[in-house]
Amino acid sequence: MDAGKTEPWRAEREGLILTVRLTPRGGRDSIDGRGILSDGRHVILARVRQVPEDGAANAALLKLVAKSAGLPASAAEVIAGHTSRLKSVRLSGDADRIAAALADCLDATDSGAAGKSARRK
Repeated sequence: MDAGKTEPWRAEREGLILTVRLTPRGGRDSIDGRGILSDGRHVILARVRQVPEDGAANAALLKLVAKSAGLPASAAEVIAGHTSRLKSVRLSGDADRIAAALADCLDATDSGAAGKSARRK
């Protein structure tokens, strides 16, 4: 991880708390990289195919972020924002290992997006 980057998570004793901006009915399940909200908060941008009914989109998000961190879905839980697009998600486990896995996933996503925008020009 770059020292100058503000990551969209914070470590705690049990693992990491992620800040996620979710787009339900997004056409695919994917982590789309990092984002910054208008208030300056850093977030993980994610989208899922599921609709935001009966917790389906939240369940898909938990599966997606857990898989991206190399964890089972049972290690993830929404702790805030159950009915909002902006969510706090706890990933339980070794915080350093989870952070490294997420950083690798986001760096690959960010560099892929840079490559796509460079090709469009």
